[in-house]
Amino acid sequence: MRRLLSLLTMLMPLAAAGQSLGGDTHAMAQRLLNQAPDQVTEVSPGVVVPLWRGADGQWLALRADEQTPASAQRKDAPLSFHVVDASSVVSTGLNYGLDPHLQLHADVSQRSWINRSPRVVGSEVGATYNSGRYSLGLSVGAASTPNNSTLPRVLPGAAPGVNGLYDFDSSAHLNARGRLALDSKSGIDLGASVGRIHLLPGNVLGINTLDQKALSFGVDHGPLSGSIVGRTMQPTIPGGLNADKRWTSIDLGVTWRLPWQGELSIGAQNVWSSGSGAVNTPAGPEPDQSRTPYVQYHQDL
Repeated sequence: MRRLLSLLTMLMPLAAAGQSLGGDTHAMAQRLLNQAPDQVTEVSPGVVVPLWRGADGQWLALRADEQTPASAQRKDAPLSFHVVDASSVVSTGLNYGLDPHLQLHADVSQRSWINRSPRVVGSEVGATYNSGRYSLGLSVGAASTPNNSTLPRVLPGAAPGVNGLYDFDSSAHLNARGRLALDSKSGIDLGASVGRIHLLPGNVLGINTLDQKALSFGVDHGPLSGSIVGRTMQPTIPGGLNADKRWTSIDLGVTWRLPWQGELSIGAQNVWSSGSGAVNTPAGPEPDQSRTPYVQYHQDL
């Protein structure tokens, strides 16, 4: 009996230590579960990506996504592609947050056609200031067709181009984007761009460069969003077949984001334009500004 009491007496400190260790382990587990991870961030609502983040709040994120032609059309407001085509748009971006309000970004994108080698490659660098309710961004962007290749024909009687130009070579633009949040589910987007478009040598239009201006206005509420984009082009230097011409067009589009990660887009390109399509006139061939209605459905798998 004495030996049993002595043994219990010797084990009491170990039991107390075990209880203390068990309590500390539980508390530590709770702290680890409640601790916010340091290696993720939300670059857009519901999108969290791996990154590096420093103790001073700066962070670096890499993102990649694939867009529908209609979605890319709204994002790439400075340039207009045929929405109704067989192209795919893939983009990759690097985001660097200097502080909670200022963010830098560098993006590259590629628009390619199925079973076709020609493609349009774009790039953009810029900065965005976000105060929560409103944001303002400035960027410089460029696009080009590698190897000076003519874009493929994917629809009968229509060859895809950029801004209705089949002989598009490259472009450079200065862009400004702004957004005003009306509430947590609604907002207004504004965009403006000025730039220059270069055409392939020997093009049938007889013009080397065109100055372009673009304005965009968009509204969104929950899963619904709509946009209107207006563009105008004019020869840079007088001379050529259409030296005194100016081409203007307006695009309209509405998109509904479905609950099952689908997207339905309805709209029309060149719903109003200053030309009458790609026809030969006494002044020379016109850029293709034919009205093109479209209905598109995209499903993320």
